[in-house]
Amino acid sequence: MVDFSLLLWAAIPPLLLLGYYYCRVPFAPPLLKLLMFFIIGAISGILALSLEWIFEIVVNRVVDWHQIKLCLPTSRCATLPGIALRQLVEVGPIEEGCKFVAVVVPIYYLQRKYRLFASTVFLFTIAVALGFTAEENWIYLFHDTASILDRIIGMPVHAMFSAPWGYALGIYISSNIRLNQDKTFIFRAWLNSVICHALVNVLSSAWRYSLPLGFLSYGLFPFLLWMFWRLEQLLRKVQGKPAITLISGHTPQHRYWQRSLVLFALIMGGNAVFGLFLLVRILSPLSPSKLFDVYILWFIISRFSLNLFFGVLAWGIYRYLRHSARRRYF
Repeated sequence: MVDFSLLLWAAIPPLLLLGYYYCRVPFAPPLLKLLMFFIIGAISGILALSLEWIFEIVVNRVVDWHQIKLCLPTSRCATLPGIALRQLVEVGPIEEGCKFVAVVVPIYYLQRKYRLFASTVFLFTIAVALGFTAEENWIYLFHDTASILDRIIGMPVHAMFSAPWGYALGIYISSNIRLNQDKTFIFRAWLNSVICHALVNVLSSAWRYSLPLGFLSYGLFPFLLWMFWRLEQLLRKVQGKPAITLISGHTPQHRYWQRSLVLFALIMGGNAVFGLFLLVRILSPLSPSKLFDVYILWFIISRFSLNLFFGVLAWGIYRYLRHSARRRYF
């Protein structure tokens, strides 16, 4: 029987995030249409899972896919290069392709009746990506291969993956004059999504390996933070708002300094989130009464304070760069 509590944990967080973006976009499409795209996104997740299963069967008939250790990331036999190749060849293209089709097909019929804005198409893309996430959440929770905390933290990831092609598709659909170069732009944006999708999955698998490969895991949360920043920037663009400028140096030396600060802020901020994530994972098996033991409480305070310091430092650098950009232009 279906565990409805798992269904609720799988679906409600993505729906709440969809509601957040719905409230942020002026002239957003009707909520029922967004829910329709959300459901289509969940169906596309089932389709992607089926296509990946078929892909494994077909490829195994041509080459010994598992013999060359292109196993699932959770398998002990998997190697990091094998995981990377599998993500680039199988997982990334299939999942981003299914989400792309789930957006394009309904839009093809909707644009016959309505004139769609770029922000509308972008919001449809977010809805499909979050529906895909809900389906993926349920698969992970049903098979007990991830915790609820893990899935909630990874909830916006599929929306961040699909943001580039969602933006490119929105510009193309809303344009009065559609050129072939716009179609090329969509393909390049989709390819960018596939590469980012694969890279995130590879970095999230790196912690299972010994050093120096294990150090790659420290690049995961900074990269996710950058992708979230890109999603926010693209959302501002489709709404006609100016992009938030952080690099505005008038000399090459100044621009180089600002780029270095942006990279440093991403590393500090991303790994501060990573540290808090690890802290919660370490403490989650403990009973509530154990949390108040002196040694455990000191461990919590010290780790939380250290990660909070890095997070505040990253936020301070961000505010400094924004203030510098305002002084430059005003």
